[in-house]
Amino acid sequence: MKKISLILFCLFVSTCSFAQQPYKPGYERLKAFEGIYEYINNTTLSIAASPKDTLLHAIINKSSYPLKPVADNIFVNVSNDKIRFLRNLSNEVTGYVAEKDTFKLLDRNVRFPKEMWYPRLSGNSAYKIPDNLKDGLKTGGIVHSGLDSVLLAGMMQKIIDGTYPNVHSVLIIKDNKLVFEEYFYEYTRDSLQEMRSATKSLVSALTGIAIDKGFIKSKNETVLSYFPEYTLNNMSDAKKQITIENLLSNQSGLDCDISNPNSEGNETKMDYSDDWVKFTLDLPMIDTPGGEGMYCSGNPITLGRIIEKATHMPLEQFAVKNLFAPLGITNFRWNFKPDKTNAENYCQAYLTPREMAKFGLLYLNSGNWNGNPIVSSDWVKQSFEKHSVVQGVNYGYLWWLKYLNADGVRYEGKAAQGNGGQKIYVWEEQNMVTVITGGNYNSKSPSDELISKFILPAFNKK
Repeated sequence: MKKISLILFCLFVSTCSFAQQPYKPGYERLKAFEGIYEYINNTTLSIAASPKDTLLHAIINKSSYPLKPVADNIFVNVSNDKIRFLRNLSNEVTGYVAEKDTFKLLDRNVRFPKEMWYPRLSGNSAYKIPDNLKDGLKTGGIVHSGLDSVLLAGMMQKIIDGTYPNVHSVLIIKDNKLVFEEYFYEYTRDSLQEMRSATKSLVSALTGIAIDKGFIKSKNETVLSYFPEYTLNNMSDAKKQITIENLLSNQSGLDCDISNPNSEGNETKMDYSDDWVKFTLDLPMIDTPGGEGMYCSGNPITLGRIIEKATHMPLEQFAVKNLFAPLGITNFRWNFKPDKTNAENYCQAYLTPREMAKFGLLYLNSGNWNGNPIVSSDWVKQSFEKHSVVQGVNYGYLWWLKYLNADGVRYEGKAAQGNGGQKIYVWEEQNMVTVITGGNYNSKSPSDELISKFILPAFNKK
């Protein structure tokens, strides 16, 4: 009896252990799901199988999101939403269901380059002085720059071996010269990179330019004075007092906080609304203008629209004339249309990492580019001053005032940053700009760790 009980117990344990095994289809099976599919708002997305991590990835506008398998034909995304793939009688994948929506497979004959899965196919990490492209960026080597070549080599190796995944580029400008420039995966110096919320710092610069040129009278102008055509919900005396400066410092007082899932200004709700500016200004007030700092994407979106109204120009056109062209920025994309047609692009700007570095260098040099003032030094100074605290971090005018610790030494930086690991850091004391781009969307980015472990320690006092 004891022997039979023992056998049954072993079978029970074995069955439970088997049941707890994670579902893990092989790479060849995952390839059956590859293709181009319908997506929301009459757009498309790609589904690709990765030979590196043996996962499916949904690729939307070059942003890659892993899909974790949980059962046959069923996956979950990073938000734990269930994705169920459909098959026909011939067992071929025909589409997928997300929540209650069904999307068709449009083209299964898609090939994905091997480079998109591996940081460097060659494994080569040898340092090379950046090329001088005569694009307005001076170049030089890391010798005598103060940077540590051994640390940088270690950083390269850890990016290449996958210790730090999904890093697209690392650039360093030191003493006004681009001295380090490396790209990974399928990204090159000509690849446009999503800036995500780093775009907000561009809007800050354009606001300052619009004020400097007299299009906007003052940062103290009230926001609602620019929108007489709106009949707004939740109108109050406090809402009438919101100023342009309150938008810049994320202190509008509106119920709009990305860190609060119960906020009325939930970003997802805004994304699928017909008019993002009206959606933002319709929100109830939960604080007085100038009060608590709350991270709200509706604030810079509203600023962008104010610039358009004040200048009678599309935001992108104003940017080209007054910011991009003076910096020699020609390779970019920016569709500022704040409504649901932009739900998957977020009204963000796309720049190459070199162009992002130019923007950081402009601010390092107090708004001057090769001796020409583009943004007033006073506006740069105000933008880099503390006006609020957002998510526990000091905040300027759509710039984060962040510090990083490097082996116990604190370094003060000013950052334009966005989801996925997009970082433009200005390090004034080190006379340095660092740019890192990446694809760690909706997950922890290694960008800050790369800077604090491999770049900043070179400047620690020995």
